[in-house]
Amino acid sequence: MQRVSINPRNKWQAAVESLGFGFHTTTVPYWDESAYYSFTMQEVLSLEKATTELWDLCLGAVQHVMYNNLYHQFGIPPEAIPLIERSWTEDHPAIYGRFDFCFKNNQIKLLEFNADTPTSLYEAGIVQWFWLQDFDKSKDQFNSIHEKLIAYWRYLKNYLHPDTLYFTCLKETLEDLTNTEYMRDCAIQGGLQTELIFIDDIGWDQNDKTFVDLQDKAIKNIFKLYPWEWLLKEDFGKHITEDQNKAFWVEPAWKMVLSNKAILPILWQLYPNCPYLLPSYFDANGMSSYVKKPILSREGANIQVVENNITLQQTEGEYGSEGYIYQELCSLPRMGGNYPVIGSWVIGQQPAGMGIRESSELITNNTSRFVPHLIEG
Repeated sequence: MQRVSINPRNKWQAAVESLGFGFHTTTVPYWDESAYYSFTMQEVLSLEKATTELWDLCLGAVQHVMYNNLYHQFGIPPEAIPLIERSWTEDHPAIYGRFDFCFKNNQIKLLEFNADTPTSLYEAGIVQWFWLQDFDKSKDQFNSIHEKLIAYWRYLKNYLHPDTLYFTCLKETLEDLTNTEYMRDCAIQGGLQTELIFIDDIGWDQNDKTFVDLQDKAIKNIFKLYPWEWLLKEDFGKHITEDQNKAFWVEPAWKMVLSNKAILPILWQLYPNCPYLLPSYFDANGMSSYVKKPILSREGANIQVVENNITLQQTEGEYGSEGYIYQELCSLPRMGGNYPVIGSWVIGQQPAGMGIRESSELITNNTSRFVPHLIEG
Protein backbone atom coordinates (compact mmCIF):
# COMPACT_ATOMS: atom_id res chain seq x y z
CA MET A 1 0.00 0.00 0.00
CA GLN A 2 1.37 3.38 -1.02
CA ARG A 3 0.06 6.95 -0.84
CA VAL A 4 0.61 8.92 -4.05
CA SER A 5 0.19 12.69 -4.21
CA ILE A 6 -1.48 14.06 -7.37
CA ASN A 7 -3.20 17.18 -8.67
CA PRO A 8 -6.98 17.18 -8.25
CA ARG A 9 -9.10 17.27 -11.40
CA ASN A 10 -10.03 20.65 -12.85
CA LYS A 11 -13.39 21.66 -11.40
CA TRP A 12 -13.58 18.46 -9.38
CA GLN A 13 -16.30 19.99 -7.20
CA ALA A 14 -18.65 20.20 -10.19
CA ALA A 15 -17.69 16.65 -11.21
CA VAL A 16 -18.66 15.12 -7.86
CA GLU A 17 -21.73 17.32 -7.48
CA SER A 18 -22.98 16.04 -10.84
CA LEU A 19 -23.07 12.60 -9.18
CA GLY A 20 -25.25 13.92 -6.35
CA PHE A 21 -22.34 14.15 -3.91
CA GLY A 22 -23.19 17.37 -2.10
CA PHE A 23 -21.22 16.95 1.14
CA HIS A 24 -17.73 16.82 -0.37
CA THR A 25 -16.66 19.82 1.72
CA THR A 26 -17.75 21.15 5.09
CA THR A 27 -15.50 23.42 7.15
CA VAL A 28 -12.71 21.15 5.89
CA PRO A 29 -12.44 18.98 2.75
CA TYR A 30 -14.08 15.58 3.15
CA TRP A 31 -13.54 14.24 -0.37
CA ASP A 32 -9.79 14.55 -1.07
CA GLU A 33 -8.40 13.69 -4.49
CA SER A 34 -5.05 15.40 -3.97
CA ALA A 35 -3.79 11.86 -3.37
CA TYR A 36 -4.75 8.25 -3.91
CA TYR A 37 -3.78 4.94 -2.33
CA SER A 38 -2.22 2.29 -4.53
CA PHE A 39 -2.55 -1.45 -3.82
CA THR A 40 -1.11 -4.54 -5.41
CA MET A 41 -3.50 -7.29 -6.44
CA GLN A 42 -2.03 -9.52 -3.75
CA GLU A 43 -2.85 -6.90 -1.10
CA VAL A 44 -6.42 -6.69 -2.38
CA LEU A 45 -6.76 -10.47 -2.29
CA SER A 46 -5.54 -10.40 1.32
CA LEU A 47 -8.18 -7.80 2.22
CA GLU A 48 -10.88 -9.88 0.53
CA LYS A 49 -9.78 -12.97 2.43
CA ALA A 50 -9.76 -11.14 5.76
CA THR A 51 -13.24 -9.74 5.11
CA THR A 52 -14.66 -13.15 4.22
CA GLU A 53 -13.15 -14.89 7.23
CA LEU A 54 -14.07 -12.18 9.73
CA TRP A 55 -17.67 -12.14 8.53
CA ASP A 56 -17.92 -15.88 9.27
CA LEU A 57 -16.35 -15.40 12.71
CA CYS A 58 -18.77 -12.57 13.47
CA LEU A 59 -21.76 -14.77 12.73
CA GLY A 60 -20.35 -17.37 15.10
CA ALA A 61 -19.90 -14.69 17.76
CA VAL A 62 -23.54 -13.59 17.47
CA GLN A 63 -24.65 -17.19 18.04
CA HIS A 64 -22.34 -17.42 21.06
CA VAL A 65 -23.79 -14.25 22.62
CA MET A 66 -27.32 -15.59 22.20
CA TYR A 67 -26.64 -19.11 23.49
CA ASN A 68 -24.84 -17.76 26.55
CA ASN A 69 -27.17 -14.82 27.20
CA LEU A 70 -24.35 -12.25 27.22
CA TYR A 71 -26.54 -9.27 26.34
CA HIS A 72 -25.70 -7.47 29.60
CA GLN A 73 -22.13 -7.02 28.35
CA PHE A 74 -23.53 -5.10 25.39
CA GLY A 75 -25.84 -2.87 27.41
CA ILE A 76 -28.78 -4.28 25.45
CA PRO A 77 -32.10 -3.77 27.28
CA PRO A 78 -33.97 -7.00 28.20
CA GLU A 79 -37.03 -6.00 26.18
CA ALA A 80 -34.91 -6.01 22.99
CA ILE A 81 -33.71 -9.61 23.41
CA PRO A 82 -36.81 -11.35 21.98
CA LEU A 83 -36.66 -9.00 18.99
CA ILE A 84 -32.99 -9.79 18.41
CA GLU A 85 -33.44 -13.53 18.73
CA ARG A 86 -36.53 -13.66 16.52
CA SER A 87 -34.76 -11.71 13.78
CA TRP A 88 -31.87 -14.20 13.99
CA THR A 89 -33.85 -17.43 14.09
CA GLU A 90 -36.18 -16.24 11.32
CA ASP A 91 -33.17 -15.12 9.25
CA HIS A 92 -34.40 -11.58 8.69
CA PRO A 93 -32.77 -9.92 5.67
CA ALA A 94 -29.44 -8.13 6.13
CA ILE A 95 -27.51 -6.49 3.34
CA TYR A 96 -24.24 -4.86 4.38
CA GLY A 97 -21.52 -3.91 6.86
CA ARG A 98 -18.08 -2.29 6.93
CA PHE A 99 -14.99 -3.64 8.64
CA ASP A 100 -12.44 -0.99 9.63
CA PHE A 101 -8.91 -2.30 9.20
CA CYS A 102 -5.41 -1.22 10.08
CA PHE A 103 -3.17 -2.40 7.22
CA LYS A 104 0.52 -2.14 8.08
CA ASN A 105 3.60 -4.23 7.34
CA ASN A 106 1.43 -6.62 5.30
CA GLN A 107 -0.68 -7.34 8.37
CA ILE A 108 -4.44 -6.72 8.59
CA LYS A 109 -5.98 -6.01 11.98
CA LEU A 110 -9.65 -5.43 12.74
CA LEU A 111 -10.27 -2.16 14.58
CA GLU A 112 -14.08 -2.40 14.62
CA PHE A 113 -17.12 -3.48 12.64
CA ASN A 114 -19.77 -0.99 11.50
CA ALA A 115 -22.59 -3.48 11.09
CA ASP A 116 -25.80 -1.49 11.54
CA THR A 117 -25.54 1.99 10.01
CA PRO A 118 -22.22 2.18 8.13
CA THR A 119 -21.76 5.30 6.00
CA SER A 120 -19.33 6.27 3.20
CA LEU A 121 -21.06 3.69 1.00
CA TYR A 122 -21.81 6.17 -1.79
CA GLU A 123 -18.29 7.56 -1.81
CA ALA A 124 -16.83 4.06 -1.97
CA GLY A 125 -19.25 2.63 -4.52
CA ILE A 126 -19.77 5.55 -6.90
CA VAL A 127 -17.69 8.69 -6.36
CA GLN A 128 -14.26 7.04 -6.29
CA TRP A 129 -15.18 4.85 -9.28
CA PHE A 130 -15.96 7.88 -11.44
CA TRP A 131 -12.77 9.54 -10.21
CA LEU A 132 -10.84 6.51 -11.51
CA GLN A 133 -12.51 6.75 -14.93
CA ASP A 134 -11.21 10.32 -15.24
CA PHE A 135 -7.82 9.63 -13.67
CA ASP A 136 -6.84 6.35 -15.37
CA LYS A 137 -9.57 4.09 -16.73
CA SER A 138 -6.99 1.43 -17.56
CA LYS A 139 -6.63 0.75 -13.82
CA ASP A 140 -9.02 -1.12 -11.56
CA GLN A 141 -10.34 -0.81 -8.00
CA PHE A 142 -11.38 -3.18 -5.26
CA ASN A 143 -14.94 -2.11 -5.90
CA SER A 144 -17.95 -4.21 -6.88
CA ILE A 145 -20.16 -2.42 -4.35
CA HIS A 146 -22.73 -1.12 -6.83
CA GLU A 147 -23.21 -4.41 -8.66
CA LYS A 148 -23.42 -6.43 -5.45
CA LEU A 149 -25.97 -4.09 -3.90
CA ILE A 150 -28.28 -4.36 -6.90
CA ALA A 151 -27.86 -8.13 -7.10
CA TYR A 152 -28.50 -8.65 -3.39
CA TRP A 153 -31.57 -6.46 -3.27
CA ARG A 154 -32.90 -8.53 -6.17
CA TYR A 155 -32.17 -11.67 -4.13
CA LEU A 156 -33.73 -10.26 -0.95
CA LYS A 157 -36.95 -9.33 -2.71
CA ASN A 158 -38.24 -12.86 -2.17
CA TYR A 159 -37.48 -12.68 1.57
CA LEU A 160 -39.34 -9.43 2.23
CA HIS A 161 -43.08 -8.98 2.63
CA PRO A 162 -44.68 -8.57 -0.82
CA ASP A 163 -45.12 -4.84 -0.40
CA THR A 164 -43.30 -1.51 -0.73
CA LEU A 165 -39.81 -1.25 0.73
CA TYR A 166 -39.46 2.05 2.59
CA PHE A 167 -36.15 3.83 3.09
CA THR A 168 -35.67 6.14 6.04
CA CYS A 169 -33.17 8.43 7.75
CA LEU A 170 -33.30 11.67 9.73
CA LYS A 171 -34.36 14.91 8.10
CA GLU A 172 -31.73 17.55 7.31
CA THR A 173 -28.83 15.10 7.25
CA LEU A 174 -27.37 15.38 3.75
CA GLU A 175 -24.81 12.61 4.22
CA ASP A 176 -27.38 10.16 5.58
CA LEU A 177 -29.91 11.12 2.91
CA THR A 178 -27.35 10.66 0.12
CA ASN A 179 -26.38 7.20 1.38
CA THR A 180 -30.04 6.25 1.91
CA GLU A 181 -31.10 7.42 -1.54
CA TYR A 182 -28.16 5.59 -3.08
CA MET A 183 -29.20 2.37 -1.36
CA ARG A 184 -32.77 3.00 -2.50
CA ASP A 185 -31.64 3.51 -6.10
CA CYS A 186 -29.85 0.15 -5.99
CA ALA A 187 -33.05 -1.49 -4.68
CA ILE A 188 -35.04 0.07 -7.52
CA GLN A 189 -32.53 -1.30 -10.02
CA GLY A 190 -32.98 -4.65 -8.27
CA GLY A 191 -36.68 -4.58 -9.12
CA LEU A 192 -38.19 -3.47 -5.80
CA GLN A 193 -40.97 -0.96 -5.30
CA THR A 194 -39.68 1.74 -2.92
CA GLU A 195 -40.63 4.91 -1.08
CA LEU A 196 -38.58 7.44 0.89
CA ILE A 197 -39.93 8.49 4.27
CA PHE A 198 -38.05 10.41 6.94
CA ILE A 199 -37.96 8.63 10.25
CA ASP A 200 -39.64 11.63 11.86
CA ASP A 201 -42.65 11.03 9.57
CA ILE A 202 -43.24 7.34 10.32
CA GLY A 203 -46.54 7.02 12.15
CA TRP A 204 -48.06 4.46 14.49
CA ASP A 205 -51.67 3.34 14.11
CA GLN A 206 -52.71 2.60 17.67
CA ASN A 207 -55.90 0.82 16.62
CA ASP A 208 -54.34 -1.55 14.09
CA LYS A 209 -50.98 -1.57 15.88
CA THR A 210 -49.00 -1.04 12.68
CA PHE A 211 -46.46 1.45 11.40
CA VAL A 212 -47.84 3.75 8.69
CA ASP A 213 -46.59 6.33 6.21
CA LEU A 214 -47.94 9.86 5.72
CA GLN A 215 -50.88 8.46 3.73
CA ASP A 216 -51.68 5.97 6.53
CA LYS A 217 -50.48 3.08 4.36
CA ALA A 218 -49.02 0.21 6.36
CA ILE A 219 -45.23 -0.14 6.41
CA LYS A 220 -44.13 -3.77 6.17
CA ASN A 221 -40.52 -3.45 4.98
CA ILE A 222 -38.13 -0.68 5.93
CA PHE A 223 -34.44 0.07 5.44
CA LYS A 224 -33.19 2.46 8.11
CA LEU A 225 -30.04 4.51 8.35
CA TYR A 226 -30.68 5.07 12.03
CA PRO A 227 -29.03 3.16 14.90
CA TRP A 228 -30.97 0.48 16.71
CA GLU A 229 -29.85 1.77 20.11
CA TRP A 230 -31.38 5.18 19.32
CA LEU A 231 -34.55 3.62 17.98
CA LEU A 232 -35.18 1.53 21.07
CA LYS A 233 -34.76 4.48 23.43
CA GLU A 234 -37.67 6.30 21.83
CA ASP A 235 -41.37 5.70 22.36
CA PHE A 236 -41.59 5.00 18.64
CA GLY A 237 -39.16 2.10 18.92
CA LYS A 238 -41.12 0.45 21.70
CA HIS A 239 -43.89 -0.26 19.20
CA ILE A 240 -41.68 -2.58 17.15
CA THR A 241 -42.51 -5.56 19.35
CA GLU A 242 -46.24 -4.71 19.09
CA ASP A 243 -46.29 -4.39 15.30
CA GLN A 244 -48.98 -6.72 13.95
CA ASN A 245 -47.36 -6.74 10.51
CA LYS A 246 -44.00 -7.80 11.98
CA ALA A 247 -42.29 -5.46 9.55
CA PHE A 248 -38.85 -6.41 8.32
CA TRP A 249 -36.25 -3.87 9.45
CA VAL A 250 -33.05 -3.72 7.44
CA GLU A 251 -30.56 -3.97 9.01
CA PRO A 252 -32.27 -6.53 11.32
CA ALA A 253 -32.30 -6.37 15.11
CA TRP A 254 -29.55 -9.00 15.49
CA LYS A 255 -27.12 -6.45 14.07
CA MET A 256 -27.36 -4.74 17.49
CA VAL A 257 -24.88 -7.36 18.65
CA LEU A 258 -22.38 -6.90 15.82
CA SER A 259 -22.52 -3.10 15.71
CA ASN A 260 -21.59 -2.92 19.39
CA LYS A 261 -17.87 -2.75 20.24
CA ALA A 262 -18.47 -5.32 22.96
CA ILE A 263 -18.28 -7.83 20.12
CA LEU A 264 -14.50 -7.24 19.99
CA PRO A 265 -13.69 -8.90 23.35
CA ILE A 266 -16.13 -11.69 22.48
CA LEU A 267 -14.35 -12.30 19.17
CA TRP A 268 -10.96 -12.33 20.93
CA GLN A 269 -12.23 -14.75 23.57
CA LEU A 270 -13.59 -17.12 20.91
CA TYR A 271 -10.84 -16.85 18.29
CA PRO A 272 -7.55 -15.83 20.00
CA ASN A 273 -5.50 -17.41 17.23
CA CYS A 274 -7.12 -15.41 14.45
CA PRO A 275 -4.38 -13.28 12.83
CA TYR A 276 -6.83 -10.42 12.11
CA LEU A 277 -7.93 -9.85 15.71
CA LEU A 278 -6.36 -7.64 18.36
CA PRO A 279 -6.46 -8.64 22.04
CA SER A 280 -9.57 -6.95 23.43
CA TYR A 281 -11.14 -7.01 26.89
CA PHE A 282 -13.76 -5.36 29.08
CA ASP A 283 -10.98 -3.89 31.24
CA ALA A 284 -7.34 -2.95 30.63
CA ASN A 285 -6.26 -6.50 31.62
CA GLY A 286 -2.72 -5.38 32.42
CA MET A 287 -2.11 -3.75 29.03
CA SER A 288 0.01 -0.59 29.04
CA SER A 289 -0.70 0.29 25.39
CA TYR A 290 -4.33 0.21 24.33
CA VAL A 291 -7.29 2.07 22.89
CA LYS A 292 -10.22 2.62 25.24
CA LYS A 293 -13.52 2.78 23.33
CA PRO A 294 -17.13 3.23 24.49
CA ILE A 295 -19.13 0.28 23.24
CA LEU A 296 -21.54 2.54 21.33
CA SER A 297 -19.42 5.54 20.33
CA ARG A 298 -19.58 7.01 16.82
CA GLU A 299 -17.29 9.16 14.68
CA GLY A 300 -14.32 8.79 17.03
CA ALA A 301 -16.04 10.25 20.10
CA ASN A 302 -14.77 9.54 23.65
CA ILE A 303 -11.75 7.52 22.46
CA GLN A 304 -8.52 7.35 24.46
CA VAL A 305 -5.24 6.19 22.91
CA VAL A 306 -2.69 5.06 25.49
CA GLU A 307 0.92 4.00 24.85
CA ASN A 308 3.17 2.84 27.69
CA ASN A 309 0.58 4.17 30.16
CA ILE A 310 0.73 7.66 28.61
CA THR A 311 -2.32 9.12 26.88
CA LEU A 312 -1.35 10.11 23.33
CA GLN A 313 -4.75 11.42 22.29
CA GLN A 314 -8.24 11.64 23.74
CA THR A 315 -11.50 12.87 22.26
CA GLU A 316 -14.59 14.32 23.88
CA GLY A 317 -18.21 13.37 23.32
CA GLU A 318 -21.38 12.12 24.91
CA TYR A 319 -20.65 8.39 25.04
CA GLY A 320 -19.21 6.21 27.76
CA SER A 321 -21.99 5.69 30.27
CA GLU A 322 -22.85 2.48 28.41
CA GLY A 323 -19.42 0.97 29.20
CA TYR A 324 -16.04 0.58 27.51
CA ILE A 325 -13.83 -1.99 25.87
CA TYR A 326 -10.01 -1.99 25.79
CA GLN A 327 -8.25 -3.02 22.60
CA GLU A 328 -4.52 -3.55 22.27
CA LEU A 329 -2.98 -0.52 20.57
CA CYS A 330 -2.41 -1.05 16.88
CA SER A 331 -0.81 2.14 15.57
CA LEU A 332 -2.01 3.08 12.11
CA PRO A 333 0.65 3.47 9.42
CA ARG A 334 1.79 7.07 8.95
CA MET A 335 1.82 7.98 5.26
CA GLY A 336 2.58 11.53 4.16
CA GLY A 337 1.64 12.78 7.61
CA ASN A 338 -1.70 10.95 7.48
CA TYR A 339 -3.14 7.88 9.21
CA PRO A 340 -5.34 5.78 6.87
CA VAL A 341 -8.09 3.36 7.92
CA ILE A 342 -9.39 0.89 5.34
CA GLY A 343 -13.13 0.36 5.33
CA SER A 344 -13.77 -3.05 3.76
CA TRP A 345 -17.37 -3.69 2.73
CA VAL A 346 -19.28 -6.94 3.02
CA ILE A 347 -22.46 -7.03 0.93
CA GLY A 348 -24.69 -10.07 0.68
CA GLN A 349 -22.21 -12.17 2.72
CA GLN A 350 -19.36 -11.33 0.29
CA PRO A 351 -16.44 -8.89 0.24
CA ALA A 352 -17.38 -6.06 -2.10
CA GLY A 353 -14.84 -3.25 -2.05
CA MET A 354 -13.17 -0.64 0.10
CA GLY A 355 -13.02 3.03 0.96
CA ILE A 356 -10.18 4.77 2.74
CA ARG A 357 -10.54 7.44 5.40
CA GLU A 358 -7.44 9.27 6.55
CA SER A 359 -6.76 11.69 9.35
CA SER A 360 -3.84 13.85 10.39
CA GLU A 361 -4.37 12.53 13.93
CA LEU A 362 -4.40 9.04 15.44
CA ILE A 363 -8.19 8.92 15.88
CA THR A 364 -10.42 8.79 12.80
CA ASN A 365 -13.38 11.13 13.31
CA ASN A 366 -16.05 13.05 11.41
CA THR A 367 -13.48 15.46 9.93
CA SER A 368 -11.36 12.68 8.43
CA ARG A 369 -11.02 12.67 4.66
CA PHE A 370 -12.12 10.12 2.10
CA VAL A 371 -9.30 9.36 -0.37
CA PRO A 372 -9.76 7.20 -3.49
CA HIS A 373 -7.68 4.14 -4.36
CA LEU A 374 -6.63 2.00 -7.31
CA ILE A 375 -4.93 -1.31 -8.01
CA GLU A 376 -1.51 -1.24 -9.68
CA GLY A 377 -0.79 -4.11 -12.01
